[in-house]
Amino acid sequence: MPSRRGSIALTAEEQKQFLESSHTLQVASIGPKGYPHLVAMWYVVVDGMVHFTTFGKSQKVVNLRRNPKLTVMLESGKLYAELKGLVIEAEGEILEDPPFTAKVMALVGHKYNGIPVPTDTPEAALKVATKRVVIRVRPVEVYSWDHAKLGGAY
Repeated sequence: MPSRRGSIALTAEEQKQFLESSHTLQVASIGPKGYPHLVAMWYVVVDGMVHFTTFGKSQKVVNLRRNPKLTVMLESGKLYAELKGLVIEAEGEILEDPPFTAKVMALVGHKYNGIPVPTDTPEAALKVATKRVVIRVRPVEVYSWDHAKLGGAY
């Protein structure tokens, strides 16, 4: 039987909408013993790419400094016919820029808590941002699925 993988893939527009509307990003980097280091992160999309902040000394940053390969995943659905997902195999780019980190933090605060995004960067936000970095997810390969497109035929 031929694969139906292509018929259930999300279109570019569906991927964009799923990225912008999903909640928690599963992030896997390569840990020090070669096993996946998997964490859940809040994120935002900036200039079409996934971004999230983390402490500069976190394990995921240590892992990315050693090996920038990263895989992230979003998923939704409970019943088989509802399952939808998006996986991005990527290079994790570490951005050590406190003003940009503060901006991403503000965008995350807005997305998840409804906090208004300031028009300028408050001094307190810059101070907090100096201990954090932004990880920009630079896609290498993207794959996705939407079981609703199977129309009940499995």
